[in-house]
Parts: sequence; structure tokens; C-alpha cells
Amino acid sequence: MTAGAVWWRAYLGPRYWRTWLTAAALRLAALPPYPVQLALGRGLGALMYLVLRRRRRIARVNLALCFPELNEGERRRLLWRHFQALGIAFFELPTAWWGSERKLRALVAEVRGLHHLETALAAGRGAILLGAHFVNLEIGLRMLLFYQRCNMMYRRNKNPLLDRIILGGRTRHPVHVFPRENMRDLVASLRQNVPVWYAPDQNYGRRHSVFVPFFGQPAATITVTSRLARMSGAPVVPFFQRRLPGLRGYELVVLPALENFPSGDEEADARHINRVIEEQVRRSPEQYLWVHRRFKTRPDPAEDVYAG
Repeated sequence: MTAGAVWWRAYLGPRYWRTWLTAAALRLAALPPYPVQLALGRGLGALMYLVLRRRRRIARVNLALCFPELNEGERRRLLWRHFQALGIAFFELPTAWWGSERKLRALVAEVRGLHHLETALAAGRGAILLGAHFVNLEIGLRMLLFYQRCNMMYRRNKNPLLDRIILGGRTRHPVHVFPRENMRDLVASLRQNVPVWYAPDQNYGRRHSVFVPFFGQPAATITVTSRLARMSGAPVVPFFQRRLPGLRGYELVVLPALENFPSGDEEADARHINRVIEEQVRRSPEQYLWVHRRFKTRPDPAEDVYAG
């Protein structure tokens, strides 16, 4: 019996039953036509809004901090649209992993700025694709593979079965996925002139972070992007995806490589990155991952904006 035939036997205990059910639901979610997926996703998002009270409160706090110019009613409607986007993401993710190329190509409505990546790669040092945690990042990366090979860094999941399922889904396509602490594979990819996708916009604590504004709030922002760019000499090229209204599909956007980056000032570089990401979030705020505690780490360690 081959190792591939028995690996799952280590994950048959009750601890993993919920993960197996989630995996089965994801495989089924990839099957319906796109219009049906959107309708089901909105319904799932409504259910998540009602059930996931803690995540709803985190998102509500984030929106209040980041959009003080909106009144309470406007933020409540944005929160509702965000949970609908989360529900749709439950269908986007398995479609990215297991959906047919024909289905996905039909959903690419527009690709803007691909020449910026081609220009960056012409120098032969690869490129660091600056991304962010939008709920539809998986489908955006899968669509990018139609035009440009790329690899990606990721953060290991604490659930080993879920981690294996995620890696299995991502590596069904011509992409090499490696943990964010694996600098050797990162450097090797860039030396082969293959771009590497990297998203530095989550809260990783105080270590290797500086406090710079994100939507006007002091946000602990890691400085790894600057160090990666300095170490490799690779340009940093922003890449984002956006689900368009209705049945129009998705827009892929590549922006010009960041100028004067790294600048030698890691705090200034972190400000630059947050500013780029914030501009893209404002284009489709409901599609950003607001249920993450982005502002958990504060300049004052005693402050907890999510308490209550």
C-alpha cells in the first residue's frame, strides 16, 4: 500500500470530523454554475452574519475604526455586504482549487496592468507580488496563473489536516507554495525569475513590526517586505483582484512596481505598503477580510479595541 493511499488514516479521529465535513462541503460548493454559487453564497453569508457573533463584532469594530466618516446605518449595510462576500468566498475558494479552467477563464472580465509585471520581470530578479487578504484572494491567484506563473508564501494552519487540504488544493496548479519562514525557497523562486505572492497585511504581533497608519489607525505592520526586497533585489509589484457586481466576473489589477522601495527606512516602507493596500480596499471595502483582528496589537499593550 502506498503512502499516498494511507496518509488520511492519521486523521480519522473525532478531532478531525468537522474538518472532513468542511472539506466535503467545499468540494460540493465548487460544482454549481457561477450564478447559483453567488445566490447560495449570499444566503450562506446571511446565516454567518446571524451565527458568527464574535466575528461580526470584530468586523463591526474594524469598520467603526476605519470608516468614521460613515454613519451607523452605512456601516451596518457595509457589514452586511461583507458577510455576503464571506459567504460567496466559501464558493470562490473551492472553485479556485477544483474548478475547471474553462469556467474560470470565462469569469475573468478584465486584466489591467499586466505589462507592469512583465516590465519588472525583464530585469531577471523575479518580483514580489504584494497582495492583501481579500476574501477572494484564492480565485484571484488562480486566475493570474492563466497569464503568469507565480509561487506563493503562506502561514501554516494549526490544524494539520486543514493545512494538508489547503496545500493540496493550491498545488493542483503550477504553483509552488512554501511557508513564510522558508526563505531558501523564496530566494530560489526569485532567482528563477518567478514572482512570489506575499501579503503582509495581517497582525503578527510586535516582533519585526512597526506601528504605521492603516485607515488612520496605528497598525502593527511587519517589515519583512522591505527586507525581502533588499535581500533579493526583486521589485515589489502590487497585485489585487476584485469581484465585479452582478455576473460580470472578476477584475485583476497589477500596479507599477513600488518606486524607491526599499527606501532604507522600514517605517516609511511599511507606510507605503499600507497606503497602497488601503487604496485598493476602498475600491471594494466589503471584499476585505474585516473579521480579522487587524488592530489587536496596539502601541499601548493594555489597550484592547475588541474587548467587550
